[in-house]
Amino acid sequence: MAHSWNDIRERAREFSKEFEDERREHAEARTFWDAFFAVFGLRRRKVASFEVPSRKGDGQGGYIDLLWKGVLLVEHKSAGKDLDRARIQALDYFPGIKDRDLPRFVVVSDFQRIRLYDLEPPDGESGLLEFPLGDLYKHVRSFAFMLGMKAQLKQPEPTVNTKAVLQLATLHDRLAASGYGGVPLELLMTRLVFCFFADDTSIFEKNQFKEWIEANTHENGRDSGARLNEVFEVLNTDSERRSRLLDEDLDAFAYVNGGLFQERIPVAAFDRQMRNDLLDVSKLEWGQISPAIFGAMFQGLMSKVARRKLGAHYTREQNILRAIKPLFLDGLWGEFHAAGRSRPRLLALHQKLRRMNFLDPACGCGNFLVVTYRELRRLELAILRVFYRTQQQQMLPQDLDAQVWVNVDQFHGIEIDQHSAHIARLAMWLTDHQANLLIGQEFGTYYRRLPLVTAPNIVVGDALVVDWQSLLPPSGGDGRAIVHLIGNPPFLGPKNFGRLLAAPQRASLASVLAPLPRNGVLDLVAGWYVKAADYVAGTNVTCAFVSTSSIVQGEQVGPLWQWMLERGIRLHFAHRSFQWTNEATGPAAVDCVIIGFGACDTGRKVIFDYPDPAGEPVAIQASNINPYLVDFDDLVLNARSRPLDDVPEIGIGNKPVDGGYFLFDPEERQAFLQKEPGAASLFRRWLGSDEYLEGSERWCLFVGDTAASELRKLPEVMRQINLVKRWRLGEIPNRKGKAASDEGPAESTAKLAAFPSRFHVTNVPRSAYLILPRHSGENRQYIPIGFVPASTLAGDACLISSDATLYHFGVLTSAMHNAWVRYTCGRLTSRFRYSAKIVYNNFPWPTPSRAAAMRIEKAAQAVLDERERYLSEGQSLKDIYDAEVMPDGLRKTHRALDRAVDAAYTKRGDMTDGDRVKFLFALWKEKIQASAPDLDVVDKISAPRKVGRRAASRRA
Repeated sequence: MAHSWNDIRERAREFSKEFEDERREHAEARTFWDAFFAVFGLRRRKVASFEVPSRKGDGQGGYIDLLWKGVLLVEHKSAGKDLDRARIQALDYFPGIKDRDLPRFVVVSDFQRIRLYDLEPPDGESGLLEFPLGDLYKHVRSFAFMLGMKAQLKQPEPTVNTKAVLQLATLHDRLAASGYGGVPLELLMTRLVFCFFADDTSIFEKNQFKEWIEANTHENGRDSGARLNEVFEVLNTDSERRSRLLDEDLDAFAYVNGGLFQERIPVAAFDRQMRNDLLDVSKLEWGQISPAIFGAMFQGLMSKVARRKLGAHYTREQNILRAIKPLFLDGLWGEFHAAGRSRPRLLALHQKLRRMNFLDPACGCGNFLVVTYRELRRLELAILRVFYRTQQQQMLPQDLDAQVWVNVDQFHGIEIDQHSAHIARLAMWLTDHQANLLIGQEFGTYYRRLPLVTAPNIVVGDALVVDWQSLLPPSGGDGRAIVHLIGNPPFLGPKNFGRLLAAPQRASLASVLAPLPRNGVLDLVAGWYVKAADYVAGTNVTCAFVSTSSIVQGEQVGPLWQWMLERGIRLHFAHRSFQWTNEATGPAAVDCVIIGFGACDTGRKVIFDYPDPAGEPVAIQASNINPYLVDFDDLVLNARSRPLDDVPEIGIGNKPVDGGYFLFDPEERQAFLQKEPGAASLFRRWLGSDEYLEGSERWCLFVGDTAASELRKLPEVMRQINLVKRWRLGEIPNRKGKAASDEGPAESTAKLAAFPSRFHVTNVPRSAYLILPRHSGENRQYIPIGFVPASTLAGDACLISSDATLYHFGVLTSAMHNAWVRYTCGRLTSRFRYSAKIVYNNFPWPTPSRAAAMRIEKAAQAVLDERERYLSEGQSLKDIYDAEVMPDGLRKTHRALDRAVDAAYTKRGDMTDGDRVKFLFALWKEKIQASAPDLDVVDKISAPRKVGRRAASRRA
């Protein structure tokens, strides 16, 4: 076989096309690599072997996916798997390979991505190259080692998306500083992006726009704004209406229209530097822009604050695919593969694609719409390829318009920000043209859709006010359309509404949520769920939203999902909590879920579980998905004032509401006592959640029931009490210097000023008590609860119980209870937010035998003893309960306790968290039904607690 690089590139293109839709590791991996070697003219069987046995670093046996001794090792994964882990797995085989057979190169791939490592890179090279499968032809020389030649791995420059935005930001800022701003600046930047893209993708002649600027604007830049407006005017005018006296170079520009250039904008004043900026930006490779990413990044350049975290606010493509694949895309590809070469079935599928409509009611810069459109066009291309290549027919260029049916007018969006709506429309047109170029390449012609007659239907407005049905009827308007709601509605908690939502938005949200009882605890995103439920009622419309995990945990579940369930909403699929990530630096940590739902039901329900919250999900078939994303009956847990079982009650610790004037670090306490030594007995060790977990020292001045006559003998104490009084009245800032609100203190705080020596909440047990931090990091397998002496005061960041025993500690610190926490607890960003009324009071306790209870107590004491070993060495609970570094001894004692608690509930063996919660829900339901047998399942959340249950516990 010939080895010219041109031949190799051509075979690489064919190889990429052949495997562009492959996803299955085991089914097609060998075929994939046989074909890969053939790209370079090699027969794989002559040089490399599959499934080569080898010892791994831990001494265990394993099989290398592919090994070419002395040259190359390959680790192959299914589509979407973590390539970093694949690399670690590949290198783990090296200890078992003979020195003479150790390869220099490692390749990891998931079909759609290829990553090549050179383990002995030349000086100055990174030794790493990664690219999508479709770009293999661009990088074939990096695999020259397969032909016995020297390979050089050159990682591509930083993505053009980031580079382009940064250069655009420079031009944008200079224009803004000159006084050119607002909507005109937004439109100008949007039009420039289109023209740059058109220069590189054959909408215009190659570099037509850039060369026109260079040739027709003065170097000092003074006429650049006016000349740009001339171009925009031409792009908005069809050839029949253009002046016959128009300059020939201007007349050469294609007619674009589509509304993009319709609105007249003021002339922008440029100078020499701004013209140079314009030319610098125009020289980038704009044809490589990813509209799915670039749109939101482009929005970021309008704000210097947002620009510090470029891309921090767009939904990562991976998460969009996680939403749309189970919603409709996997089903469509299944139909495609099932159709084979059947023209009637393929035609029916093609017609179905054209009937599909999508609405993103919080579309932002359109990345959800863009990725969805791109995926539909990819499927359409696959259909056309089978139509015309397998039937030995040649599609004529003039037939393309008649054969390409999927178009941007099937996509609809609502966006409150006008500029973002402009970007979304532009991103859709860019995506459309990129898809048209692929069609043209497939059939050997050039294909474009100009003028832009068809446009995405994106309206500017508040989605909580806009009538979604007026934008897109659930039937699509003709009764035949297939409609899906998709998107990533905004994340915002109720505590931030007053600070971050304008008054009209707060009013519109309140109006939407008004039918729901106890709606004051709901996040902003709940408004979109309520609107969606109304939209889909009585239809087959299905939805998929990316949301914060708070809507399926904690106190929000009751008010939102009871209302949704009562209206017939059913969950079809769900991605359990996973970590929100994107390519930005420093985004806020937050856990998200993806929920697919509708007013119709489906027999194929899937839960995507994340054993590693930052990794890839595992699909689990489910008979039902309830609001906690558990395969169990539909139910919700509402707040209960007392525990479900006869166990000790739990409540918050002390809440001073003192502006910090009663709290002291060790140095401050010492300085205070030097002035007032008689106050020593009034100081108590203070534990907030941070102090408890980190082992840090803090003190509280607690006067308690000290007689007034005694306090008056302590002037420094009286002075501190007076500071608390003044702070509560709003007269002074708090101890950290934060000034009082201009609106004055809350009424409840001002009332406390009449009793300045008292806490707002006082909870002082008389003996050792159990303490549980209300907020705990998600990277712990167990929340580190414990016992503290009565002399220590716990703050309101902790929950405490003065009657809890060693038995209760054992159950609460077990895997069983911690699994309940992970599924029912609220979240603060990604940290657990433990609720007494939701989590503790609804927790179904076991009813063990005396012997089983004693085994729990014994195992619980072993945990405390083992924990004390590390605490006495100066380590903190935060240190030893970090899941990554938890000491083996402590982990072992916890597992023994887990077994003891599991055995008290059930005779089953090892259980996953999902198994445990499913079991606990069944037990919860059983106990609720026993206490109120006349209530339906959903109503049982409010059932009274059954009294008189025997407590299977004893004091420690």
